[in-house]
Amino acid sequence: RTNRRMFIIRLGALLTVLVYAGVFLKPGFWGIALVMAGFNFFWNAILPQFEVITLQHLRNDAQRYSRIRLWGSIGFIVSVMGLGWYFENHPLEQLPVLVTALMGLIVLAALLVSQPEMVRRSGGSFFQFLQQLRNGTVFMFFLLCFLMQVSHGPYYTFFSIFLQDEGYSKTLIGGLWAVGVVAEIGVFLVMHQIISHFNARTLAIGCLLAGALRWWLTGYFPDNTAVIVLAQLGHAATFGIFHALAIHLIHRFFTNEASGQGQAFYSAFCYGAGNAAGAYFSGRIVDAWGGPVAYYSA
Repeated sequence: RTNRRMFIIRLGALLTVLVYAGVFLKPGFWGIALVMAGFNFFWNAILPQFEVITLQHLRNDAQRYSRIRLWGSIGFIVSVMGLGWYFENHPLEQLPVLVTALMGLIVLAALLVSQPEMVRRSGGSFFQFLQQLRNGTVFMFFLLCFLMQVSHGPYYTFFSIFLQDEGYSKTLIGGLWAVGVVAEIGVFLVMHQIISHFNARTLAIGCLLAGALRWWLTGYFPDNTAVIVLAQLGHAATFGIFHALAIHLIHRFFTNEASGQGQAFYSAFCYGAGNAAGAYFSGRIVDAWGGPVAYYSA
């Protein structure tokens, strides 16, 4: 309604930091649960708006999106490698301090990004979004993205713990996370060419097959570092190609007025609900049958 996306992003980033700071009060289990719920409420509010801002700045050059997105992947590598090394020699209790500092930098970064040139406002944007969502292809696309995120449940929730139980060091675990993101960066660099050479259905099916192979290898060969490295390279497909393809299709499926709702629904339904369902069911499976079975289920 306001079309002031950058104001919403800056406010959301600031509130993300303030709510997360509640961890320093050591509020106990339910207090931590409330803090994390509030943190995710504001964090997930700003992510889809930043996607829209990026695409609005790019205008007709949307294929360059992946080359901007790769910088988030570079930041992830710096985090997992640097923090993996740091926590080999320092107490893990310092993690909230570092996370708070990084989120403070996000607030500062948001202040440096300008609001794109104003686009035509439309009071009926939510109605347009619902109309476009009713398209069978669009609905199935979102369902596909949801299931892909469910399959990542054991990975995002238990991968580090899974490897630690196999005797991997924190530094090596951080390195294995980084391998996946390096592969993702490589894909982002050439994604504009991949999209121009293959249709969306072919790419989606390829990503799903790569994901099935990746999770099977992770569950069956957890003690084989070389195989785990190979499985981590699959992140190029299961996240890199798949996410860039999703952003590309949302930009195509929804009109400019409904793009914000389209990105928000992708973030909420696919990443939010998908990751939550994946985390919950993988936790139940790990408790009952162990980590490998969770990966076979994925």
